[in-house]
Amino acid sequence: MKKVILSLAIVASLMSCSSSEEENVVNTVAPATYSFERGGETSVSFSGQTTRIRMADELAKGLLKPDSETLASLNAKFAHTEGAASFAEVALNASSKNVKSKVAASRDFFSANTTDAAAIKADFDSWIAAQVNDVFPNWNVDAAKGVAGQMQEAGGGATRWVNAKGLEYDQAIVKGLIGGLMLDQMLNNYLSTSVLDEASNVEDNNGDVTASGKNYTTMEHKWDEAFGYLYGNEANPEVPVFGADSYLNKYVGRLVGDDDFGAKPKEIYDAFKLGRAAIVAKDYATRDIQANILREKISEIIGIRAVYYLQQAKSTLANDKATAFHDLSEGYGFIYSLQFTRQPNTNVPYFTKAEVDAFLSTLMAGDGFWDLTNEKLDEMSATIASKFKFTVTEAGS
Repeated sequence: MKKVILSLAIVASLMSCSSSEEENVVNTVAPATYSFERGGETSVSFSGQTTRIRMADELAKGLLKPDSETLASLNAKFAHTEGAASFAEVALNASSKNVKSKVAASRDFFSANTTDAAAIKADFDSWIAAQVNDVFPNWNVDAAKGVAGQMQEAGGGATRWVNAKGLEYDQAIVKGLIGGLMLDQMLNNYLSTSVLDEASNVEDNNGDVTASGKNYTTMEHKWDEAFGYLYGNEANPEVPVFGADSYLNKYVGRLVGDDDFGAKPKEIYDAFKLGRAAIVAKDYATRDIQANILREKISEIIGIRAVYYLQQAKSTLANDKATAFHDLSEGYGFIYSLQFTRQPNTNVPYFTKAEVDAFLSTLMAGDGFWDLTNEKLDEMSATIASKFKFTVTEAGS
């Protein structure tokens, strides 16, 4: 009898180990493309993200139109009111959505941090106002130290419009929105368990209970909305070709074919696919693993671009300030976006708001870009790279 009991105990123990091991095995298989259906109809939807990307693109273009844009019209593009004629794309005007309301508005980072959320929104308001009040009036004035105006890149290159410290506000705004809108909503909101598993989302997803009048469960939709902030303006999001907007999509695409980072665009797309497939399969462990992969890899892109632009500016800072200041302005915006990154398996960014503010203060100290040195750019680049899994050399080339 004792032998029988012992045998049963061993079998039970083996079954327990086997069950535990099976729970750690990823059985979910992703489809070839980001394509999911229910009842023969697509269950993927991210129209709100596409709308905001297009609104942001019109804002970006408007920042360089002093003859047709005013502070009121640019503010209307940023904080659109439903029915207002804010955009050239008529369909956007009927939307109840806008860009500003989703800036620094994630559940995990800002729902309990309204002070920083308000300060970040105020940054964008102030940059828009300064573009109109400081740069537009000096559109045809040659920029100089302490004087806003235009600068032409060497060799008859592009003309840039800067403030008195050399900063292009349009670049600060566009690159800042990559973090403040796209990253924050993606990494700290829609991919968050607090959003994915909110209320009855798990129970409904387990039972294939769809949202009212929709062909998707709420959990599926939240994941799709994260996907939409990267691929939402693609002609065919299932097969992204990149360059579909001026924001995150553009800079993920910049890594295609890169000797050091060329694998990242596919890794990001594959993580989105597998995470969405895991939701369909009710495989939440795999879903959460993919969310953390996305946090790491997408955050790293912000760090890469910040270091890239700081390093690029070094080669022209002495004798082609228009080109250097353009790179520095892009770098400024990407550095601003570092506060919206997120370390995997944590609830914290790679750089805090205080750390980011210190970087920006360094860039704008004294006469701003006019006073920067290569040594200062190297120091800042090294500090940023140290938080990620790349070197300054890799990112800077």
